[in-house]
Amino acid sequence: MATEATIEQLKQARAAGAVVIDVRTPDEYAEAHVTGAKSLPLSELPTRKQEVPKDQPVYLVCQGGGRSTEAAELLSAAGYDVRSVAGGTTAWIESGGETASGRD
Repeated sequence: MATEATIEQLKQARAAGAVVIDVRTPDEYAEAHVTGAKSLPLSELPTRKQEVPKDQPVYLVCQGGGRSTEAAELLSAAGYDVRSVAGGTTAWIESGGETASGRD
């Protein structure tokens, strides 16, 4: 089962330099995303998981938490230390979290 993180835990982790990966589609990511998050769509994750660091905790975010939970289950089964962010980008924005728009 995937580990879940709260928005507050994500804020603390980001302040400490944690890696944040947004698993939404490129268009969703371009609209608004957690500042500093890397775009890695869920559909591409099985073939690009080597881009996810294995030596540190990684926070996964989507729109509301469903896709990031799916991504977390996939990656944790492969030995990654990952956390799905509860509430996703929607909760991040509602909490006043810093966002950016556009592509990387």
